[in-house]
Amino acid sequence: MNGVTDHAFRHIQKKHGNPMLLFTEFTSVDGICAGASALLKDFLYDESQRPIIAQIYGRSPRNFYQTAVLLCQLGFDGIDINMGCPSKSIAHAGSGAGLIRTPQLAQEIVRATQRGVHDWMNGATVRECVDVPKALADEIEARHRRLPLAFQQRRPIPVSVKTRIGYATSQVREWIPQLLESEPAAISLHGRTLTQGYTGESNWDEIGCAAEVARGSGTLILGNGDLLSLDDAYGRIVRYGVDGALIGRASYGNPYVFRQEGSPAQWEPVGRAPTPSQENERYDILHIALEHARLYEESFSHLNGYRFLPMRKHLGWYVRHLPGASHLRRTLTQTSSLDESVATIEQYLAYRQGWDREAMLHRQ
Repeated sequence: MNGVTDHAFRHIQKKHGNPMLLFTEFTSVDGICAGASALLKDFLYDESQRPIIAQIYGRSPRNFYQTAVLLCQLGFDGIDINMGCPSKSIAHAGSGAGLIRTPQLAQEIVRATQRGVHDWMNGATVRECVDVPKALADEIEARHRRLPLAFQQRRPIPVSVKTRIGYATSQVREWIPQLLESEPAAISLHGRTLTQGYTGESNWDEIGCAAEVARGSGTLILGNGDLLSLDDAYGRIVRYGVDGALIGRASYGNPYVFRQEGSPAQWEPVGRAPTPSQENERYDILHIALEHARLYEESFSHLNGYRFLPMRKHLGWYVRHLPGASHLRRTLTQTSSLDESVATIEQYLAYRQGWDREAMLHRQ
């Protein structure tokens, strides 16, 4: 979920939804090894987000090896290799889901990443990664020193893969065994092909087939695609025999998706007027939206080229189920600063809560 799951988003999701596992945005190993220091913002996280998995992509085993050492030094709890991104600019260059067409290279990449973790365990550091510039190495070491002592230790971390069921058609019975040869700790499988992108329905029968293929291998299979709630995820885990499930787009503007009780919008009894308490809960999501916006600015405003614009889509997602959402979304997606967003939401809250109280008095 590139451009979505940054540090601020993950912090809010963990605090208000408490998912069991979090992944970073995917980051280019080639960019890191070319000295693109701006990419280090993708590896920003705080201790509340653990267990936190760093997600990376590319096609150079050498760069995967070096980035693995770097990520171990940053204290991540795991490394996930993206072999599922359908973006033309990435897949057509042979990265992301493009690796489905080059299984031997995919295996080399997994093994190179595993070797990087192994060598970190045995004393390697980012200083020995010859393609990582000194300035980046300095920043990695500085972040390492700020870690809690337990996460400064050299510890084994798992290497996993996120991929799709195939390129143009399902290739589960060929592709999954090829990945299993490199013994990843887990394979997260999205139930669409590369050519589908995000259209059509996710094919969970094929995900279930992958789980059967992998049974007994020691590699976990996690299903992904079209999950709308925690109950939905648990139901598919049982039905299709997978070891777990990933929720993606359903979390946009909705950290409650990871909570058993669901979102406040779902709590209102059907056919009955909401209580004052339920009315307040309905608008709690706006306070979370403002908390997210403030953390976004605090986290990134010091960086060169900072803009508030990427935050606007999040604000639109947060309000999409509220009364009068259409106008509010339109206004929020035109804001250009935190202050403008705060003013817009506070004005909406003052109006709606006053309107709702008056409506309730009339009903009584």
